[in-house]
Amino acid sequence: MSELRELYQSVILDHHRHPRNQGVPEGANRKASGVNPLCGDKVTVHLAVADDVVRAAGFEGSGCAISTASASLMTQAIQGRSLAEVERLFKRFRELVTSKAGAEAERDGLGKLAVFGGVREFPVRVKCATLAWHAMRSALRAAGETVSTE
Repeated sequence: MSELRELYQSVILDHHRHPRNQGVPEGANRKASGVNPLCGDKVTVHLAVADDVVRAAGFEGSGCAISTASASLMTQAIQGRSLAEVERLFKRFRELVTSKAGAEAERDGLGKLAVFGGVREFPVRVKCATLAWHAMRSALRAAGETVSTE
């Protein structure tokens, strides 16, 4: 179990130190921001959506290791997926980090996103892990509003 925990920590630290898809992707036509006033995390998610598919995703902002890694891994996971697939992924990720049933979701095709399964044991960190996801969902709905974890 400690080897698995080390692997998870390694993935999170790697994505924190070297975030993927940082910045505004070419052709971005939707965006939304999010803020976690509890710890100061801030993120803006930019999406290029065409024909009901997320063609590209990027983010800007600052935050803790969990928040940054979550945004980085999320942008990788949603690219090339249909809006319906992204919505299902959002729900599975939220279940992963918020409920005991999330343990089953870890094995349900989440890939590297499963590293966030341990977050549910630290409720205050759930907001860090889900901030970019809520901003992304707002962007997909073309709401463009700033979402908050409060």
